[in-house]
Amino acid sequence: MTEFYLVRHGQTSANVAGVKQGTINDKFTYLNDFGKDQARDLQKKFNIKFADRLIVSPLHRTIETAAILNQTAKLPVSYDDRLLEISYGMWDGQKNADLERRYPEVFDHKLHDVLPSYAPLAMGETFEKVQERVGAFTKSMVKRYPGEQLVIVTHGFTIKAFALNVLQPADPMSLPEPENTSVTKITVDVETDKMYLDYYNRH
Repeated sequence: MTEFYLVRHGQTSANVAGVKQGTINDKFTYLNDFGKDQARDLQKKFNIKFADRLIVSPLHRTIETAAILNQTAKLPVSYDDRLLEISYGMWDGQKNADLERRYPEVFDHKLHDVLPSYAPLAMGETFEKVQERVGAFTKSMVKRYPGEQLVIVTHGFTIKAFALNVLQPADPMSLPEPENTSVTKITVDVETDKMYLDYYNRH
């Protein structure tokens, strides 16, 4: 079995403001003080010394979260573009509440998040595209690091995409995004490529 421990980055100012961060990488999307505290708290509770390596989305908020997690473990670190957050296209940087008011037909009003049908309006990345790239990442890591334990620091929708690939629900909105600095574990059988969701959004 190859084990994937998927960690969502700590809180950012954009999270607090309800802004869609997508692939934006400026100071507004860096960890705020609370987000740094979240990462430090996770580092105390989730000692990653057991793992073989750390693989990180190349955005500042994930790099900073990973650095805090790795302060004592000193795992080898690499970066992979396939772990980037979903790009909301023209909606990156806009307030989610404003978008929901303007385009109610492409929002789930319980989750206050976009439906798959949002993509043409925003010229954004589709759910399927994110699932494809994280699926390709998963397969390549199992092939490259069979039987290893991998800590992956990435983003909310990206982790949801990993889980969607395992569960394949009829409705992708049945699975909310995980919270900041939560941990999700997926294992993959090296022989059969069968995937298992061991737990999701754990604190």
